Amino acid sequence: MVTAVEPKETSKSPSVSHRRDDLSSRLPLRAAQYVRMSTEHQRYSTENQSDAIGRYALERGFEIVRTYEDAGRSGLNIDGRQGLQNLLADIEGRRADFSVVLVYDVSRWGRFPDSDEAAFYEYRCRAAGVNVIYCAEQFENDGSIGSDVQKVVKRRMAAEYSRELSVKVFAGQKRLIELGFRQGGPPGFGLRRQLVDERGNSKGLLDRQQHKSIQTDRVILVPGPSEEAQTVTRIYRDFVDGQLNESEIADRLNRQGIRTDLGRLWTRGTVHQVLINEKYIGHNVWNRGSFKLKQRRVRNGPEAWIRADNVFEPIVDRTLYDTAQAIIEARCRRMTDAEMLELLRRILDRKGALSGLLIDETDDCPSSGSFQRRFGSLVRAYQLVGYTPERDYAYIGINRALRRLHPTVIAEVIDGLKRFGGRVSRDESSELLIVNDEFSVSAVIARCRETAAGKLRWRVRLERSLLPDITVAVRMDGSNIAARDYLILPTVYMDEPVLRLHEYNGISIDSYLFDTLEPLFEMAERISLKEVA
Repeated sequence: MVTAVEPKETSKSPSVSHRRDDLSSRLPLRAAQYVRMSTEHQRYSTENQSDAIGRYALERGFEIVRTYEDAGRSGLNIDGRQGLQNLLADIEGRRADFSVVLVYDVSRWGRFPDSDEAAFYEYRCRAAGVNVIYCAEQFENDGSIGSDVQKVVKRRMAAEYSRELSVKVFAGQKRLIELGFRQGGPPGFGLRRQLVDERGNSKGLLDRQQHKSIQTDRVILVPGPSEEAQTVTRIYRDFVDGQLNESEIADRLNRQGIRTDLGRLWTRGTVHQVLINEKYIGHNVWNRGSFKLKQRRVRNGPEAWIRADNVFEPIVDRTLYDTAQAIIEARCRRMTDAEMLELLRRILDRKGALSGLLIDETDDCPSSGSFQRRFGSLVRAYQLVGYTPERDYAYIGINRALRRLHPTVIAEVIDGLKRFGGRVSRDESSELLIVNDEFSVSAVIARCRETAAGKLRWRVRLERSLLPDITVAVRMDGSNIAARDYLILPTVYMDEPVLRLHEYNGISIDSYLFDTLEPLFEMAERISLKEVA
């Protein structure tokens, strides 16, 4: 049951109760409600919050005219919370047609690790003339000393709850890793995720983006189709026995028509990841990187990794794997610090910038991980060659690499359309693809950007002047080496020149996101009238 204690009058500001004494003589106060649910408790569902807020509004004489919602969103930061962002934008943009915001309790406003951040967002509302009221708290948010003290305590309690939960979750995940169970992430080329029950009995394979639904079920890695497992072994053999480098192996795989587990072309970086990942010899390694309390992504050193050896069925012989690691390490060991830094300077002179991607895609160069191990961090190596990454310019090298990737994407689209029986021509002036003389397609690549809080963002530039019928936007992954997914967007959504995408954008956009380009290719398929009949 929602209860509230009427505040005492203060000389500093009028109380909420005083402002409501004459409710019977005027119209109800217009209010907006803000509801947020993470995943921790059903009692915090947005429906339950709305019901409680509705009862509070009825008792206090408020009329709810707007709802701002963040469903399935963490309260640890504001990134990804579009509802709260829209609320603040409407209030500060003077578009709000309400004078108060009703929130279930302090924790729904946020569980910010820094309680001052929660106070900051509330202050922004109040400075624009809109008060925030917490309906289920035992205090009125009236500016009195008592309410301010209780708010500070509640905010710290909300933050401490998240910290304690993070510690418990980490301990649980660590225990599962040590028991040999997989924790998150795609299996990788040549491997599959197998669902097992609490007794270890197989319940079948999980497809991409499928998840376990029973709490006691677990996931392990098993070898995938034999042809994929053989390809993994051949990658190691070509590298060790054939003395081919990663770029040469990638070219060979692409010429043979072999694609990655995501159906994409191989690159030096994707081959290198196969060569260095211990899961191919049956080891379970976790916590290489962390993102605690969604504040800052950290790359952990080997001493912080959680591991369990020999818990999965291996694909690659251990001796072959160790030989490959020795070759990779030797590439770094052969060079002195001065030689490695000189190589870094040459990359900088040639590319105009430095990044892990540029290093990993440079032939006959130690990997970015080798530079990290040798100099402590990439940033330290950059500093030693006189390069300071700047937020505004560090993307230059990535953009160059993506421009080189664009012809490959166009070729992939054309090949797929033709494979489904479509006729494709290319308009040389506009570079649009004309399919079956029926519709036009524009292909763009969207670079992945990471916010300070570790969130992924994309900007898709739309060719509004050309107005293609379909825009295919390739959303790159966090490393900007491989495609993450594909946005197949009809012209009707091209109201703006730039589309700003988050990891999750709501059904109106995410319904056009696909793991492959097959839905586009199927649009070009020709079906005989007899088959249709």
